[in-house]
Amino acid sequence: MNKSALLAILFAFTAGLTLGAVALNWLSSDDHSGHEVADGASAEREILYYRHPHNPRVTSDVPRKDEMGMDYIPIYADQGGSGGGIFVAPEVTQSLGVRTRPVERMTMEPVVEAVGYVDYDETRLSHVHVRAEGWVERLHARSLGQRVKQGELLLEFFSPTIVNAQEEFLRALTMNQPAVRDAARERLLSLGLSRQTVQQIERDGRVRQLIPVYARQDGVVTELNIREGMYITPGMDILTISDLSSVWVLVEVFEHQARLVKTGQVATLQLSPGDDALQGQVEFIYPSLDSSSRALRARLSVANPDGTLKPGMFARAAITTESRPHVLAIPRQALIRSDNTQRVIVARDEGRFEAVEVRTGLMTADTVEITAGLQEGERVVISAQFLIDSESSLRGAFTRLETLEELQPGDEVWSDGIYKGPGRNPGSINLSHEPIPALGWPAMTMDLDLIEGLSVPDHLQPGDAFAFALEALDEITFRIVALRIHGEEVRP
Repeated sequence: MNKSALLAILFAFTAGLTLGAVALNWLSSDDHSGHEVADGASAEREILYYRHPHNPRVTSDVPRKDEMGMDYIPIYADQGGSGGGIFVAPEVTQSLGVRTRPVERMTMEPVVEAVGYVDYDETRLSHVHVRAEGWVERLHARSLGQRVKQGELLLEFFSPTIVNAQEEFLRALTMNQPAVRDAARERLLSLGLSRQTVQQIERDGRVRQLIPVYARQDGVVTELNIREGMYITPGMDILTISDLSSVWVLVEVFEHQARLVKTGQVATLQLSPGDDALQGQVEFIYPSLDSSSRALRARLSVANPDGTLKPGMFARAAITTESRPHVLAIPRQALIRSDNTQRVIVARDEGRFEAVEVRTGLMTADTVEITAGLQEGERVVISAQFLIDSESSLRGAFTRLETLEELQPGDEVWSDGIYKGPGRNPGSINLSHEPIPALGWPAMTMDLDLIEGLSVPDHLQPGDAFAFALEALDEITFRIVALRIHGEEVRP
């Protein structure tokens, strides 16, 4: 990467700007010709010099054209100065529709919005088992989704083990031994017979061939693993009843919002736009994030007396979190995000605008907390800020290029780096280096040629840190002329 390449990238970007960016050319001049200054306020602006359109190092005291016939760019006195940023003429500000808002202290009431799905409340599931093997003779709960009431008959089965236990109980009733009767009665109860059934056997004095199984709770049949005539054992999960009077809603919360969600917080649910809102509560927060979505799961408990919520439905949840008083905040549309930085455009005095890097905290749908970078009362741009930011970035890039050191053939520039190994071409090495301000190079990984006679010592291994000296062969070509490894300098 060299200065010419940087210029090429910058001007390629400039060539792709839309009509809004063309309007921003007026930031440097109020006219369209590039030479003459319009009458009125623009006529009073002082031109310092004219700059080559492709090479900011080349300047002229008088208007002229470059080798391709393009006009030199006029640089005005009010484009520099101690104020920083860029100047935007009032008429351009109006035509671009630039609007600003003040940085204010306010109370933020963040609402975490999440999408989830309805699931069964696992604490309200009832699994039905038998306690002795046998055969299903009559099945009363015959299909999935069937509603049952507590105490309703689910099935009847024949079990030789329970039949024998009933016979022993009836014999014990004829004995004048209360302890034997009680033991026989308890055995029937332990085999799963209800007290009502045991009392009926005792009253009738006869063995019941088909043993009834009753529902322990209200609900719907959500699992049915038997049919009439099947052989069943105590280990089989033959039937499951789910109580839907209360359900769970499992929602996924973004990682940056996870710290805001606490158990006990109120949540409002909506199945689709226009539906009545339902109220729930954060009941449980799962201890780990989903590795694929990087989201935290939270469980909401929602009353469902009329059965509106059905397992499998999608729902939107709005969780009300703790309010934050006296927070420094700006409108969310003022924030510009790029890579790992966040910035805003601040409106200064006398038509100046400046890009300012900020640190943010809490975010809501329309507000952003500012933790560093702005002061209360400053005004930030909420419209056309991307055009101004683009122009500011280009200006900053040109300024950096203009301040690069002029290197002559034979000059050396030292930098630190990490050795990666041999380069693709003979006589070159591959390395990662820190930013080199003298050359205008950012940190990067690249191949660099070694001067003839210079070789890499055997003790420099890939991954080792070292320093190197670059020599300028011309304006765009550099080579390594010296290495410094653990304080020892190596030259040809």
